[in-house]
Amino acid sequence: MLLAAGCGTGGIASSAQRPDTQNGQTLFTSNCGGCHTLSAAGTTGTIGPNLDNAYAASVKEGFSQSSIENAVLDQIRLGSGQVATYTTSKYFIDHCLPPHSAKCFSQPMPANIVKGQDAIDVAAYVASVAGVGGFTTPGGSFASLGTNGEAIFKGAGCSGCHTLAAAGATGTVGPNLDQLKPPMAIVVKQVTDGGGVMPAFKATLTTAQINAVAQYVASSAGK
Repeated sequence: MLLAAGCGTGGIASSAQRPDTQNGQTLFTSNCGGCHTLSAAGTTGTIGPNLDNAYAASVKEGFSQSSIENAVLDQIRLGSGQVATYTTSKYFIDHCLPPHSAKCFSQPMPANIVKGQDAIDVAAYVASVAGVGGFTTPGGSFASLGTNGEAIFKGAGCSGCHTLAAAGATGTVGPNLDQLKPPMAIVVKQVTDGGGVMPAFKATLTTAQINAVAQYVASSAGK
């Protein structure tokens, strides 16, 4: 969930050669599937955001595949927060992915877990399949989240893109909400209508749910 227009690094998912989505699928399964659910890849990780749920609304809203690809590529390049100094991308791959120690999963996603053309291939693959079949169960239309603002923030994929200390979120693709400290009315508008790469959630969250997550963000940001 990206709560403002103009978020992301401005990187473009392009290269001298066309993306190889088959290579992207292979790399996604080996490097990302332990943390993320993506139905097309047959992965059911729950440590990171469910990518089907994260992009289903964007697909439904008619966002271009290239827009989603750029958002995924930004997240790969940026990671989801500062990684401990001893945890490099190579260390993460060699020691933290299944079947290795689960204790490493307390670390954020490292930046550049795949690089260069490989990163573009993974981004292109994810963009081509994520959310195409709608929301992945569990998740559905987010009805199960009720009107718990924190649960909606985490369950609707907001924490994968935003930093919000109260929610334990360290996403870096969208604005840092602790720094932005948006008022409730602004959050309601952005969640309802979307903006930039962020899709509108008026079709997947009820008015009560939008108000609940907006109140949670407004009251928690910067605390």
